[in-house]
Amino acid sequence: MMAQKEETEKPALKVLITGSAGQIAYSLIPIVARGDVFGHDQPIILHLLDIPPMKTVLDGVVMEIQDCAFQLLRGIHAFVEEGPAFQDIDAAFLVGSMPRKEGMERKDLLAANVKIFKSQGQALANFAKPTVKVLVVGNPANTNAMIAAKYAAPKIPATSFSAMTRLDQNRTAGLISREKGLSDASEVKRVIIWGNHSSTQFPDVSNVTYKGEKLPFTAHDPEMISLIQKRGAAVIAARKLSSAMSAAKAAADHMHDLHHGSYDIVSMGVVSEGQYGVPAGLFFSFPVQICPHVKKWKIDESFQLDDFAKERIAITTKELMEERDDALKACEV
Repeated sequence: MMAQKEETEKPALKVLITGSAGQIAYSLIPIVARGDVFGHDQPIILHLLDIPPMKTVLDGVVMEIQDCAFQLLRGIHAFVEEGPAFQDIDAAFLVGSMPRKEGMERKDLLAANVKIFKSQGQALANFAKPTVKVLVVGNPANTNAMIAAKYAAPKIPATSFSAMTRLDQNRTAGLISREKGLSDASEVKRVIIWGNHSSTQFPDVSNVTYKGEKLPFTAHDPEMISLIQKRGAAVIAARKLSSAMSAAKAAADHMHDLHHGSYDIVSMGVVSEGQYGVPAGLFFSFPVQICPHVKKWKIDESFQLDDFAKERIAITTKELMEERDDALKACEV
């Protein structure tokens, strides 16, 4: 029986998680290893990458993974160099980046993180499979995704990269569920996060449904928008650390939908081709559908924008254009 099982088993997917000694990865790794992302019949080989000073911590993470005895895990490889970590990977969670700390502005992250994602984009081009799917979690995620895609081209298309705004979508769904007294936050659908994963993002609840029924939001709620925009900062103020558990759950949700497809509208930071007036080339969070049959995402262009929405989208677009320009300059240094 065992021999037959091995013969019919799917080929293992090689999954890279960067920043593997960090807090987000600590929550993300078991979600991936137990099959909640790529499927409960899909074997996994984990590639774990962190910086050399974190090698001892990374070794401890490997020991814990071994001690979990995950049924689907077919290998664990820990690295402190990009080349072997990116070799022949099928999927990448680019989590590792300089973390945002209390009182730190997003622009303070750009110079250091742009260099990280430039290097990782080059590593993707040099070592990864051309079909790899790349999710950027490390902030500033939209702009980091743009830089990684720039340096992975032309081997890996920009459409293979996405930035995580699913955390903001989940936060909004959770807030609506609490405020409306709804029993199942996962049934809050059609939350749209427009723009940057930052305090300029526009959480749009004007089309939200619960269990298929439209919820009675008659207007945009500035208070709700502000709460979501500042939620990350509120977590940092309380924990003295950035979001980890919720970020890992969102990353898993995002990659699950990329891999399996989803008929639901989901929010993802993807490369613009001019939709909704957003300049081409920016990585911008749009309402996205991912056809389960072809597993490719498509921006849903059917939503109507009122003047309030257009104004908010213009603000976050301006920020992303400024980040883009600063990032490209930093790459030249």
